[in-house]
Amino acid sequence: MQSPPYRETDLPLSSKASLPEAFSWVFERISEPLSLVENALQDQVISRVKLVSAVGDHVLSAGGKRLRPALLLLAAELCGYTGPRRIGVAAAIELLHTATLIHDDVVDLASLRRGQPSANSVWGNRRAVLAGDFLYARASTMVLEDGDAQILELFAQAIQGMAEGELLQLECSFDMDVRESRYFEIIERKSAILLAGACEAGAILGGVTRAERKRLSAYGHSLGLAFQLKDDALDYDTTSSVLGKKRYADLAEGKVTLPLLLSLKRCSLGERELVSNALKKAASASPVPEESKVAPEGSEEVADIVRRHRGVEDTLVRAESHVARASEAIAAFPDGPAKQALVAAAAFAVARDR
Repeated sequence: MQSPPYRETDLPLSSKASLPEAFSWVFERISEPLSLVENALQDQVISRVKLVSAVGDHVLSAGGKRLRPALLLLAAELCGYTGPRRIGVAAAIELLHTATLIHDDVVDLASLRRGQPSANSVWGNRRAVLAGDFLYARASTMVLEDGDAQILELFAQAIQGMAEGELLQLECSFDMDVRESRYFEIIERKSAILLAGACEAGAILGGVTRAERKRLSAYGHSLGLAFQLKDDALDYDTTSSVLGKKRYADLAEGKVTLPLLLSLKRCSLGERELVSNALKKAASASPVPEESKVAPEGSEEVADIVRRHRGVEDTLVRAESHVARASEAIAAFPDGPAKQALVAAAAFAVARDR
């Protein structure tokens, strides 16, 4: 398997560049294909129904890391493919991700997305859901137009898995006795499955062996877990101005994430009672008072419990272990900028502050 030639400006990550600098380099070196992906995304939200175009422009203008299309582009490059098909498939993956975010915000009663008003807070839940459905349809059409049955299968599996993850999360809401295995089942479906699919789709475009496809899928899976673990840690460890959503939003929505789960295993009966009371109060607030800037009642006490029992720190240890697994998964591929970029992307999943 031959890797394509690289630009002279490629920065070896063995240099003394900081991790944020290295991560910026990851996106800089694929800026040209990413700009084509961005153009493709804008084309897909054009509709004769003005509301569809308005919602599409709103959610796409919020930006985001564009991590999924970046991973697909890098995985394809690692596997020797830099042709035009990667643009359409990468855009379809990102459009699918955007549709899920719109639906997630409706389910979670969220008022913010990436620091700006969510689609449902601007247009209401019904219009937001239907706009999300439109984006699902456009993403599916793009994959059908590509015509690769293997990529279409990955796409369908991702949609099914993410829907199952959302339903599992709702089923476990406000349940402080949820098992850690169930928590990981949720985040595998909600977060890891699409990152794994993006990486494997890139490998399919490269025409590599099934074993190499599995390695890139495993990379994406581990990266997805690390990314979600970091997100869950940030909810107890930062401010809304940095995170782009309200502090303790997970607690308000009844999401018992790993920092809290680990703390519940170690805390006293009195502390468990405090957590139980906070979850009951959050559950009774229906809908969650999104217009309020005050954190859910009892959330500071719960956050103190998480801090005392190292819930955030130990969650980050788990995240770092998944970063290591991601790097190990692609160790057999030839060295080069694409591989270095994938390693940097995995490391940044835990090092970021938002």
